[in-house]
Amino acid sequence: MLSERRLEVLRAIVQDYVGTEEPVGSKALTERHRLGVSPATVRNDMAVLEEEGYIAQPHTSAGRIPTDKGYRLFVDRLAGVKPLSTPERRAIQNFLDGAVDLDDVVGRTVRLLAQLTRQVAVVQYPSLTRSTVRHVELLSLAPARLMLVLITDTGRVEQRLVDTQTPFADTSLADLRARLNSRVVGRRFTDVPQLVQDLPESFEIDDRATVKAVLATLLETLAEEAEERLMIGGTANLTRFGHDFPLTIRPVLEALEEHVVLLKLLGEAGESGMAVRIGHENAYEGLNSTSVVSVGYGSGGEAVAKLGVVGPTRMDYPGTMGAVRAVARYVGQILAES
Repeated sequence: MLSERRLEVLRAIVQDYVGTEEPVGSKALTERHRLGVSPATVRNDMAVLEEEGYIAQPHTSAGRIPTDKGYRLFVDRLAGVKPLSTPERRAIQNFLDGAVDLDDVVGRTVRLLAQLTRQVAVVQYPSLTRSTVRHVELLSLAPARLMLVLITDTGRVEQRLVDTQTPFADTSLADLRARLNSRVVGRRFTDVPQLVQDLPESFEIDDRATVKAVLATLLETLAEEAEERLMIGGTANLTRFGHDFPLTIRPVLEALEEHVVLLKLLGEAGESGMAVRIGHENAYEGLNSTSVVSVGYGSGGEAVAKLGVVGPTRMDYPGTMGAVRAVARYVGQILAES
């Protein structure tokens, strides 16, 4: 276990390196921070930190930089989540409140996160498998053609056409709409197939084929939308950190194109807590020089998706974690009110 003083020295090294981009020496530390000890003591503490693998000497310079292990200890023990200022919180709320639909919410969230953190922002769409039904609407477009509109609790709207073998009376359509909604509103999509499986048997024989067609379309919609979707923004921000990536930035850009990789990095959407994966903690080799900060968002107490940022390991962790958490909270409020 490191002493409190050596933890303070590590914190100072991380803060200085993130701020200056330069390896940090003992003289600079004692000048910038009130450590209460002599430069010789700081040098000794730095030697211990280096021996333990928390800092490293990048080249012949006298300065040291944090390692992945050092950043991990900083995040776990030393980094508080930096609260946003009142103007920043107001700006987030005003920017997101103008969204007109779910695509707009996700698009605005990506741009906002990229601007606030100056990193690459990644936002996962709410998963239908974790969503509930808000309403099912059925509209008659022609004697033998209907439109099914599925509205989720996260504001997602799916529309599908249903062709029927025979005309369907308006009274039968209203009856089907009422019975369908009474069974599925407020229920998880994963529960819908079982909830509606015996519904056709409750209708007249002449109407059952149409009821089955509507239900088949509803269940197909759930299957089609099961694939996870996400949106990325701010990739150009990485060009500001070219020297933070060994040799080339190309492996990072290639990894960002693989949505399956990004979804794994964000983690399971049901996990609502903050997650920080640093450097080699990222299983994908192309992202070993990056850190990923992610958190779940959703309406109510359960996360329906994840959002976060990807950037170099030399990251302002407290500020980034604060921005990611604040944006997730506002997006959750918007989904709850939509």
